[in-house]
Amino acid sequence: MPLREYHNQAEKYEYISNQHGGYYRHGFIDHAYLYNLYFPPEEVFERFKNKIHDLVLNYPVAQDALASLMGRIINQKAEHLVIGNGAAELIKIVSGQLAQTLIIPVPSFNEYANAAPKGHVIEFPLEFPSFELDVEKFADHAIKVKADVAVVVSPNNPTSRAIPKFDLVFLAKKLGRHNCRLIIDESFIDFAQDPHLLTMEPEIERYPNIAVLKSMSKAYGICGLRIGYLLTANTELVHRLRLGVHIWNINGFAEEFLRILPDFSDDFIKSCNRVKQDRGKLYKDLKSLLGGTIYAPDANFIFCRLPDGGPDGPEVTKKLFIEHNMYIKHCGGKTMPEADRFIRIAARTNKENSNLVDALVSILGYKEL
Repeated sequence: MPLREYHNQAEKYEYISNQHGGYYRHGFIDHAYLYNLYFPPEEVFERFKNKIHDLVLNYPVAQDALASLMGRIINQKAEHLVIGNGAAELIKIVSGQLAQTLIIPVPSFNEYANAAPKGHVIEFPLEFPSFELDVEKFADHAIKVKADVAVVVSPNNPTSRAIPKFDLVFLAKKLGRHNCRLIIDESFIDFAQDPHLLTMEPEIERYPNIAVLKSMSKAYGICGLRIGYLLTANTELVHRLRLGVHIWNINGFAEEFLRILPDFSDDFIKSCNRVKQDRGKLYKDLKSLLGGTIYAPDANFIFCRLPDGGPDGPEVTKKLFIEHNMYIKHCGGKTMPEADRFIRIAARTNKENSNLVDALVSILGYKEL
């Protein structure tokens, strides 16, 4: 049963484009939200069913126990972890309560800036048109504006570009000498080619001014469970964040997921590899069949600049929805040059990706080879 009825597809588009979830209720192909379609396996849901009475009727555990569960999953000490009701809860505390002056490269995930008080955020533009982060310029500017928190998202959203680990180490060292915390959002890192070579999680004790923040919705495909974590060796930061979350911020289903997740580690790795394969084929198809610029992805989505002379991002997004019942994200409104010419496409199954490419070709036309 749909959530509501629409007079036409254009009315449906106007409604959907102002929502932040619940897409499955509206009957369209979602190439906008960025999550793993191949995880969790069905056995996870069976385990939920077998314990549903306990999960609904009883209080879940609190931070100490949750941190122990997460520590077992990522092989880290519980005292270094804060577990959030999604990464969004932790972002709200970091940006809204802890940071006095926060600096972030843009374009990026808007929530870091949105959650901060007005006037407390400095936006640092990524290099255009490559959208690479010049870490020396970024560090120098952070120091100049006396930022106490710097945030980088790697791989970044919407650009799908990862920051090399040696650049993150450089930032950690330089910012650490100026009492600036470095928050590294690694929510999409499991979709990178070699995530173990990019992650800063093993470095937290070496650089106590860094914290790794991660949403589990993306890689683990559990958007509705709402689980995220922040990892840092800075015990003062852990303490302040734990004070900011309420005692039962994670529900029983999310707790149970953390308890059983180690039993599915092989399934998880296989699912991420499958996402990477689908993403890789989508990238090749877009690059060979469409004009414009298709950026090489490190996450599970593709960042594209539409060709000049044709429809812009908002127009393409609307046409795709109205004519083909497919939804992508345009970058209009992002802090970046020529924002209306950029779109972001989430990879889905090969068949769905192929259908999307065909639909884009029908709107934009084939690239001349």
